[in-house]
Amino acid sequence: MTGRRAVCCGLTTLEVILAVLFVGMTAVSVGLFTVMSTWKTQSNPDPTISPNPAPQENPYLIGVGRADCTGPPADIPLMGYASLDQTAAGIHTRLYSRAFIIDHGRKRVVFVTVDIGMVSQRLRLEVLKVLQAKYGNLYRQDNVVLSGTHTHSGLAGYFQYTLFMITSKGYIKPSIQAIVNGIVQSIDIAHRNLKPGRIYMNKGELDDSSLNRSPHSYLNNPQQERDRYKFNTDKQVVVLKFTDLDGDGIGMLSWFAVHAVSMNYTNRMVSNDNMGYASYLLEQDKNMGSLPGEGPFVAGFSSSNLGDVSPNIKGPVCVNTGLACDYLNSSCPVGGTKMCKAFGPGKDMFDSTRIIGHNIYMKAKELYGKAEKEVTGFLHSAHQWVNMTDVTVQINATHTARTCKPALGYSFAAGTTDGGGDLNFTQGAVEGDPFWDGIRDVLQEPSNETQECHRPKPILFSTGEMSWPLPWHPEIVDVQIITVGSVAVVAIPGEMTTMSGRRIREAVKQELESEGSLRNTEVVIAGLSNIYTHYITTYEEYQIQRYEGASTIYGPHTLSAYLQKYRGLARAIAQDKESELERGPEPPFFEDSKLFNLLPAAPVDGKPANTSFGEVLQEVYPVYRLGDVASVTFVAGNPRHSGDIRDKTFVTVEMYHNRTARWEVIHTDASWETRFHWLKGSGRQSNATVEWHIPASAQPGSYRIRHYGHYKQMKGFRPVITAYEGTSMVFRVTQNYYY
Repeated sequence: MTGRRAVCCGLTTLEVILAVLFVGMTAVSVGLFTVMSTWKTQSNPDPTISPNPAPQENPYLIGVGRADCTGPPADIPLMGYASLDQTAAGIHTRLYSRAFIIDHGRKRVVFVTVDIGMVSQRLRLEVLKVLQAKYGNLYRQDNVVLSGTHTHSGLAGYFQYTLFMITSKGYIKPSIQAIVNGIVQSIDIAHRNLKPGRIYMNKGELDDSSLNRSPHSYLNNPQQERDRYKFNTDKQVVVLKFTDLDGDGIGMLSWFAVHAVSMNYTNRMVSNDNMGYASYLLEQDKNMGSLPGEGPFVAGFSSSNLGDVSPNIKGPVCVNTGLACDYLNSSCPVGGTKMCKAFGPGKDMFDSTRIIGHNIYMKAKELYGKAEKEVTGFLHSAHQWVNMTDVTVQINATHTARTCKPALGYSFAAGTTDGGGDLNFTQGAVEGDPFWDGIRDVLQEPSNETQECHRPKPILFSTGEMSWPLPWHPEIVDVQIITVGSVAVVAIPGEMTTMSGRRIREAVKQELESEGSLRNTEVVIAGLSNIYTHYITTYEEYQIQRYEGASTIYGPHTLSAYLQKYRGLARAIAQDKESELERGPEPPFFEDSKLFNLLPAAPVDGKPANTSFGEVLQEVYPVYRLGDVASVTFVAGNPRHSGDIRDKTFVTVEMYHNRTARWEVIHTDASWETRFHWLKGSGRQSNATVEWHIPASAQPGSYRIRHYGHYKQMKGFRPVITAYEGTSMVFRVTQNYYY
């Protein structure tokens, strides 16, 4: 037998061949295993980490910013329920403006969502005036959208039309100045933070946080149209995720349709309500270790077509009997509309705010984590001013109709199941009353033309024919659309009902995609934007004349007029002809001297004999358990004397660290866990009670509560404002009383 021949390193040719084959097969196996593992990972992605699709070549410039816009939390009416008795008396949570700037080289757009009831025309004009002075023509009426979250617990006093000034105790400079400064500051911060980044979009449904409060009106829409939708409210949550080029999140913007009225009309504290609480939760989540209002990540939760949508998902009942309210007019046999109230889902308004806000936060967080569809493409912005009292609309091939001078119907005074009126008005009224008609005519008898135009609405206030001391309602209204790639944001100047919003979205989408340059467009409604004009119902809903229809101030063809105008804006965007749009008639900017203020100046502060401001009147207990409420009361001054309170606090909760021998601020009056109550007593005296609702996450240890404020006294004939502070005694927090 011939011996095997060694070719290398003592190995035969056969051994070398086998070794090479082994190495080759090993490499192939490893490669296949890697491919299969990658395929498996992509087929079953982690629910919180999204695969990154191929990014667009030219990323956007993105800037986000947040700023405090809380005004003086005392004496000023809260905006939303139109009750002069519901005046501010403390802080539940602070209010913020959140700005998002997107730039793509040739165009820039700005979207701002603000924790206020709605954006007024005066507020928008004031903001644009400041932006013009600071940035020239960079930020303008056509590329800046201002939208309110619709909290009913923000300060009023920032309107220039008579009706709103009456229900706000006038035009209140400290109130509007805080909001203007906050909005501008949030844009300033976003402007400074501009950097290359990417945007991803996602959407989903949230079905346990909203209820249609006017289902009878909704059912008057065509059956064929209603059959296209699963619910009688829009459950859709749309999320935009903003990242830097490394994929790190810098912000989120979302839209969901629900009224921010979890805090009801009995509340007296400034509060951002359910939408603001959702922002609070996501920002605390992303800005770990930061106090509220601090940290780089900005989470904006914006309003949408919420006109007939309530967060009080238990529905309305007669509070005096526990029985169901009348379905047609939402009233009770005894007590009328005032007794018919909607509740839920919590045990009180604070708990309901927490639950609804947490639901919205959780859905947005889920969508944010899974957002993988990148938004790419050009930016567009289209804007016009429109005289909404004189728009001719094409009803069909042979007939036209027109909008009306503003007017409010009888059912406006009935209120809603989220907050009913005080008088004997009911929803669904289609006939007037001789007594109330007589009262109305003292102010202004509606002309025959106006009555005919608004039919079947029985007119309670013919506001479009009332001009003393200033017009009672606006005539000139903003219509605006901005697009970011395939996402279109329609800025709506009021509260659109569910079906109205659906028709607007469908019409705008159709026009945007008509030229073929835009496809798969996602259209979102940004409610309460740029100017407030009450409600916008469908023609069919208007016929029922519930609260929303009675508050559709430009008549039954209001939605048709808006459809026509927004179609025109969308068509201009699709054809890249926004610059050819007519500007329209500019709105008035009334001189300050013509605006009235019914809020008297805050008087000098009094205090009990032998006490000082900031002195403790009622102390905390020595020991509290997790879940308890620590409370302390101080001698206080009027919070209005503290002036511009933005980025400051009336309250701190502090924890003592033995290792450093220092006190650390763990909560302020912006925190969900604190409540700052201001109580005005007799003799110009007032108290401040601070509550700390101790969370389960609180660390056992030593704590104290501090209160900061200012008081006013007269020195000779000159008022002098002086700062003060007060501190509780040190108390312990333990898991139980036996420590």
